[in-house]
Formats: sequence, C-alpha cells, structure tokens
Amino acid sequence: MDSAAPPGLSLVTVCSLLACCLQVLAAVLLTHRYGGQSSAEDRWVLLWLFYDVIVHLTLEGPFVYMSLVGTVETSEGPLAELWREYSKADSRWLVSDPTIVSVEILTVVLDSLIGLLLIHAVLKDKYYRHFLQVALSVCELYGGWMTFCPDWLMGSPHLDTSSRLYLWVYLVFFNGLWVLVPVLLLVQSWFCLRSLHALRTDTDLKSRKNM
Repeated sequence: MDSAAPPGLSLVTVCSLLACCLQVLAAVLLTHRYGGQSSAEDRWVLLWLFYDVIVHLTLEGPFVYMSLVGTVETSEGPLAELWREYSKADSRWLVSDPTIVSVEILTVVLDSLIGLLLIHAVLKDKYYRHFLQVALSVCELYGGWMTFCPDWLMGSPHLDTSSRLYLWVYLVFFNGLWVLVPVLLLVQSWFCLRSLHALRTDTDLKSRKNM
C-alpha cells in the first residue's frame, strides 16, 4: 500500500493527516453547536479555540504522558506512531527532550485551561474575554519560540528540512498556525480594547459637559 503512495508519503503519514482533519471537523461541529448566536468574527475565533484545545488535549496531552513514563520511541499505539512520524522532521519529539516536554506540560495544562475559559468568555460575552485572549496568545507564541529557538541557536541539528513534507507541512504549516492565529487574535484584542477606551473617553467627556 505504501509503495503506491507518492514519494515522502506513507500510510502513517496519510492517517496522521486524516486525524488532524478529524480534529478540525470536531472543532467545526462544536462551533456550529455552541457558537450559532455569535458574530461571524467570533465564530472564527471559537473555531480556532476549539481546535486549539482539542489539539492540546488529544495530541500533546498523550505526548506529555508518553514522555514522562518513557519516550515516544519506546511507546506503542496510534498516537505514538503519529508522533514518530512528526519526529522525522524534529527528532527531539522522539526522545523526551527536556525543553520540549517542559513547554508541552505548560501548554497542555495552562493553555488548555485558558482556552476553555476563553471559549466560555466569548460565548457569554464576559468582561475578561480580551484579558484571556491576550494571555493565551502570548502563551502560544512563547511556547513556539521556546520550542524552536534553542535548536536554532545550536544550528538546528534536530530539524530535517530535506523533504518538502517535513519542512512545509510538519514544521512550517502546523507550527506556523500557532504563530499566525495568536498574532491575529492579539490584533483583534488591540482594536477591541482601543474601541472600548475611546467609548469610555467619549462618555466621560459628555458627562463632564453635562455637569
């Protein structure tokens, strides 16, 4: 079956990418179920947040467990196969690299919790929505920086960019999502908070004039 696949693709690769598609589908269904009354912009935010939390809990959570009790390399099961596939692009994920595991523990515990609270804040239009949105976005960006910067400083000895699949899909696309979207959320929060400040300023000016 693998022999009929294009170069660089294997059955594990295809199954791993399909699993990622199922995560997106789950996020779409959850957004449709719970975000139907939200604005179009907030539905996109919810779609990302549901996907973000799903990935943290269903992919990175098991990675943390496998890394704490052993390594991905010595683990068995479909998720171990998925992470072994990804480790072809970044070998640190195969051997329980301390920096990677430390970042992922924080991601799974803290980012998932903030993400769930932020989903609630968006759905219920809570006053603390943008505080959580900024906090989560900064955490995601910092996690990405600490994942790659240590290896870059050493000359990227653990990264394999010889394959277009490894470089553009595994490294750039999947990691780039957690850079692009948090930046966009920070921009949204900036404009929303600026609008709220301008509205409050206008209200204060009107109140002073009426006095």
